[in-house]
Amino acid sequence: MSLNTVRSFFLFIFLILLQVWVLNHVHIGGVAIPLAYIYFILKLSSANGRSWVTFWAFMLGLIIDIFNNTPGLNALAATFAGFFRYYILNLFSSKEEKDFVPSIGTMGVGAFLRYTLTIILLHHITLFCIEAFSFYAPLLLLLKIAGSSALTFLMVFAFEFIGHDATKK
Repeated sequence: MSLNTVRSFFLFIFLILLQVWVLNHVHIGGVAIPLAYIYFILKLSSANGRSWVTFWAFMLGLIIDIFNNTPGLNALAATFAGFFRYYILNLFSSKEEKDFVPSIGTMGVGAFLRYTLTIILLHHITLFCIEAFSFYAPLLLLLKIAGSSALTFLMVFAFEFIGHDATKK
């Protein structure tokens, strides 16, 4: 078992516990909820195949759904983000790199920022559109997507800079 696999396992567990015990109780303005569990999908190695990433994204979403009592919402959104991650990662990373863990160090700040923002927006648009299941209140829907995406984006970059500093020492 590689060190990268062990790190991914502990990240998986940590993000589930953080989401369930802490972040599910954070609602800013009634519209913005940080969804840190998406960081796991972002940080899987590029060497993992699409089916592997999609499977683990589904499992992550399913576990979050079980704890939140939301029937498949997070599983659908996470699976959707996990499936399209391969294409989005190839869009924003250089073609000669084949086996790397997406990060600021491996992709650069600009590419990692665009990659992260695209995955987060894809996930949040899917999640909140399915949750609302209508476009009755489009402004509220847009506020939820924008607010939650901004909080999640800030949290992902906080995790990234903490992890980046830890690997430098």
